[in-house]
Amino acid sequence: MHPSFRNKRVMKLLCKFCDSCICTRGMRAVLLSDTNVHLYSTDMPPLGRVDVMGKHFSTSTCDCKIKEAGCTSCGNLVGYHVVLPCLSCLKACNNGHTWMFYSEATWPFERLDKELNHLEWEHLPAAVEESTVIPDSVLDWIDDIECCR
Repeated sequence: MHPSFRNKRVMKLLCKFCDSCICTRGMRAVLLSDTNVHLYSTDMPPLGRVDVMGKHFSTSTCDCKIKEAGCTSCGNLVGYHVVLPCLSCLKACNNGHTWMFYSEATWPFERLDKELNHLEWEHLPAAVEESTVIPDSVLDWIDDIECCR
């Protein structure tokens, strides 16, 4: 991962439509082709809570092959998956994430480490080491500290 992304905070993302946890390894990001567009990204598939749908498509700004992604609990569109990144995007400064989530479709919550500090990507275990257990409701993910804010 590029050094500029190591200090970014790790986010848990919930679907805004049904409160299902759709990602435990989110990162605030911007669209490479339009840095005014804010979203979240992750480095691993969202563990059964999100699935791709429809046909591949490309945008007018690059040749990436993209599929829309929907929440499997409620069916709403929550983001997209870059199935095949184009050469232009691969050469750009990026975090290597291929799953993107729209900020208007997700509730973000910062993950905390054991000392209740904000967890940063440089201290996050590798994707294969992360637990595959996903809670069913928003209440399972909101820490007491977050509830009091």
